[in-house]
Amino acid sequence: MLGLGLCISRASASVLNLNCSLVLLPMCRILLAFLRGSQKVASRKTRRLLDKSKTFHVTCGVTICVFSVLHVAAHLVNVLNFSVNYTEEFLALNAANYRGEDPRKLLFTTVPGLTGVLMVLVLFLMCTASTYAIRLSNYDIFWYTHNLFFVFYVLLLVHVSGGVLKYQTNLEEHPPGCFHPNTTLQEDIPVPGIFEEPFPEYAPEPFPAEPEPFVQNNVVRICTEEPKFQSHFPETWLWISGPLCLYCAERLYRYIRSYKPVTITSMISHPSNVLELRMRKENFKARPGQYIILHCPRVSALESHPFTLTMCPTDTKATFGVHLKIVGDWTERFRDLLLLHSSQDTEILPNFQQRNYPNDDWQCYKLRRLYFIWVCREIQSFRWFADLLCMLHNKLWQENRPDYINIQLYLSQTDGIQKIIGEKYQVLNSRLLIGRPRWKLLFDEIAKCNRQKTVGVFCCGPNEISKVLHKLSNSSNSYGTRFEYNKESFS
Repeated sequence: MLGLGLCISRASASVLNLNCSLVLLPMCRILLAFLRGSQKVASRKTRRLLDKSKTFHVTCGVTICVFSVLHVAAHLVNVLNFSVNYTEEFLALNAANYRGEDPRKLLFTTVPGLTGVLMVLVLFLMCTASTYAIRLSNYDIFWYTHNLFFVFYVLLLVHVSGGVLKYQTNLEEHPPGCFHPNTTLQEDIPVPGIFEEPFPEYAPEPFPAEPEPFVQNNVVRICTEEPKFQSHFPETWLWISGPLCLYCAERLYRYIRSYKPVTITSMISHPSNVLELRMRKENFKARPGQYIILHCPRVSALESHPFTLTMCPTDTKATFGVHLKIVGDWTERFRDLLLLHSSQDTEILPNFQQRNYPNDDWQCYKLRRLYFIWVCREIQSFRWFADLLCMLHNKLWQENRPDYINIQLYLSQTDGIQKIIGEKYQVLNSRLLIGRPRWKLLFDEIAKCNRQKTVGVFCCGPNEISKVLHKLSNSSNSYGTRFEYNKESFS
């Protein structure tokens, strides 16, 4: 039982070390953005896999929890065995000091035991605070608890310094199952029958200086010396030091790069509790489809959130913008801070991070038509970008390209109001439909109008819709049209 427990602990420890090192890599955003560049990773499928870094991070976290349970269970078995089966035969292997020692003493008074208990506590807090219910109700609890990972790694490095797990250093001189007559006879332990026969008064040949080598088939091997044990060399730092240093270097780089302040030029209030921020930052460049990460120390010292760019800077205009839906603690405090300083010319975003979306090379593709499908629950939500959509429609009509963009607006929940308020939105009123999109019919229609063509599908929305669109994109059609699915990922 003792050996089994040690083996389980050792095996699970290796998996834990591996996953602890891998769990840091998906959070290295700068590195992933660098790898996602079209010149660094040639395969577009590989670049889309890199967008799954957050999912990979969650998978590693779940794996750590599962193997931690096995690891802790094995050590609990070992602690009981050390106390109940204490023997002086192998003092080097016994963590207990005497038979019947309280196992709680081994857990809370030794370095491996105490650090192990603290790691279990930290891991429990991180795991429970990462649930969807807590993240939705109070994101601060999730974020601050998740940053305990640094405490977990420090405890992990100290945890292995106790030297509880040991290995035998003289397996050739003392193989498992061998017989050592000097110690065995002194302890009155039954010995094999060949040693119970009396020795002759004289021997025709002298005894060898060393015992004969082991011969199988019921022949006992003689040990040449006592077993010797030594603690395993700590290997945890070999697994996690590289990714940990890489993560710390990226965080330092992000801090240096985001040190320049951001100036908020205007704030626009939209229906359904949405704010539009327009900002300006020196030497900032971005393209449509990218997003940024906002970090305001006056709101939260550690917390930051990604937001899709809804206005990008150009050669003639340096202003860029985002839309913020007020749905949580951070956005509520951020809104209150903006309203407090709305009449003052102050820079309240001292830290700002640009986040690059995958820079796919689309030069070999010619965009022929754009299908814009927008689904909202409330009629007022369409007013967030109503002006922009109307302006784009009028611009295309003036350029004699009315069919370049196909706008379809779907109102999933209606209270009797079926039109967007305002005469200037008549263009959108004619494109407003009640209910949810019939995605299969839409895909068939698009495939029919684009035979033997490649159609890119870009989704930004709930996971339920994303799964349906992903499945339809991968399904075959009779028109030879190939759909390539892409989902906005804030990893």
